[in-house]
Amino acid sequence: MNTEFDTRMMRRCLELAEKGMGRTAPNPLVGSVIVSGEEIVAEGYHRSAGKPHAERMALRRAGTGARGATLYVNLEPCSHTGRTPPCADAVIEAGISRVVAAMRDPDPRVRGRGIARLRRAGVRVEVGLLARRARRLNEVFVHNVTTGSAFFSLKLAQTLDGKIAAGPGVRTRISGRESLRLVHRLRAAHGAVMVGVGTVLADDPLLNVRGIRSAPRPVRVVLDPGLRTPPRCKLAAGAGRFPTLVIYDPGRAEDSSRAALAAAGVELAALAAAGDGLFDIRAVGELLYGRGITSVLAEGGRGVATSLLRGGLVQRLHLFIAPVVLGEGAALQGIGDIGRQGGALSLRDVEQRLIGDDFYLTARLD
Repeated sequence: MNTEFDTRMMRRCLELAEKGMGRTAPNPLVGSVIVSGEEIVAEGYHRSAGKPHAERMALRRAGTGARGATLYVNLEPCSHTGRTPPCADAVIEAGISRVVAAMRDPDPRVRGRGIARLRRAGVRVEVGLLARRARRLNEVFVHNVTTGSAFFSLKLAQTLDGKIAAGPGVRTRISGRESLRLVHRLRAAHGAVMVGVGTVLADDPLLNVRGIRSAPRPVRVVLDPGLRTPPRCKLAAGAGRFPTLVIYDPGRAEDSSRAALAAAGVELAALAAAGDGLFDIRAVGELLYGRGITSVLAEGGRGVATSLLRGGLVQRLHLFIAPVVLGEGAALQGIGDIGRQGGALSLRDVEQRLIGDDFYLTARLD
């Protein structure tokens, strides 16, 4: 039976784990706390892939203070050798007597083996404390290791009547400043930020992370079958500082456009488009995951959002609704035909709150 103190310590693990947001992929976000009696001996969190795991960091800081202590961790200690040795072995060697883990590791290389190894060594192991919160924190990692594919988040900013712009190709600011700050945090939490070329032509966006010290630099991805991205746009101009990838169809692109973008430092990836001139969105996902991009925040526009929803690739929705009405006429609806044939697309695990004057909703779609 877990105590109130156990719950507080697990919350601390989750807080620590979140510090690695946007930096640990393809590894999970993990925090760890070592406690003797009810005194915290040491803490640690996984800072980035290739760096020590949270348990090892905490154990190293605890030293001999770990003997007989309780280890709290939001994910089962690993039992396999990757870039670092198994954490389960380090826990046993340190003399930890009890481990409280929020959830089992879904990675096929672990999946209960770490817990089994600890128990065989006489360590008392308890699993499941704040499991739902732990799974939410590591939803990208869970999706990656169980499906072998990238995790797609879709961000939509719209008016009360569901419009995303005053008209096709018209740059229209909808969200308030507070919402925009949250969008930058969302970008920092993903491996890539993706838009269609229509958004580049209409808005000339930067798509980088701003307002966060030492922020991660997600790859800026443009879906551009005909390679219409201007060589002098902001994305191309900043390609030397922020990784930028344009996916194009070699059969629809001019050599001069390829040369100009490449000269600006833009990376180009070839992918055949379908007969309608659009990419198979699943093929896009496979291309990005093959490049080590484990999570993608799709920010627009209408075509990208519709393709992702129609293809069933969206795992999480981030919806910002501003207290604005654009009405009928040329105003552009945020989502087109997603092929549901009258059936509704249901959301689950809905979270919602006000951010400034905007209404923010996030939910799972899979």
